Amino acid sequence: MEQVIAGNWKMNLDPAASRILVQQILIEIGVVRERTIIVFPPFTSLLHVAEIARNSCLKIGAQNMHWERKGAYTGEISGLFLTSIGVEYVLIGHSERRHILGETDEMLNRKLKTALDIGLISILCVGETETEKEQEQTEEVIEKQLHEGLKGIEKEVHKMIIAYEPVWAIGTGKTATPEQAASVHAFIRKNLKKPSTILYGGSVKPENAEEIMAQEEINGVLVGGASLNAAAFGQIARVKVP
Repeated sequence: MEQVIAGNWKMNLDPAASRILVQQILIEIGVVRERTIIVFPPFTSLLHVAEIARNSCLKIGAQNMHWERKGAYTGEISGLFLTSIGVEYVLIGHSERRHILGETDEMLNRKLKTALDIGLISILCVGETETEKEQEQTEEVIEKQLHEGLKGIEKEVHKMIIAYEPVWAIGTGKTATPEQAASVHAFIRKNLKKPSTILYGGSVKPENAEEIMAQEEINGVLVGGASLNAAAFGQIARVKVP
């Protein structure tokens, strides 16, 4: 199964700082052939980062997109705008968009369908909150997110990537144990119609990346804060796993 290291820069770094970071990351990762490495800059930096990364092993992704290709959607971004500048990947359903901005599974389903149609590879994020975890609803929540998000496109899931990001572990310093993460990954895999690449996200850093990625069920990581540090992200990208 494909191994993926993805870095989500979130709402950080203006174009000048983004240029510096991507140049540093390219030095850190060298030529990594055994896995796919992706960075997700903010929209204002996408073109700058894409130009610097062109002809390198580094892939570029966007943090979001609208389900419509064009129209009266002030403040939104068309997936066609993304592909036109060399973007190949898009994050769909990150917990911050689900829980802070109110995106629903139905909205995410429409985005996934559009991304498939226009040739963007989606990373669909799923995961439970701390309350849901404490109430032992992890599997119920994730099953619903997968069922509703993939409605009508279940047989196309192998063309996407799934990221398990427990909401309680994002930006908190808390991390699911490798065994906990592997168990949820196995549950996700059982619910999918076809073999898929599944990543773990949630306070991933150089200190825990190797142990997480050593789990057979885990095909890579979606990195948040550590992806803003070229040395840390490079170290994660170079992790050796059995």
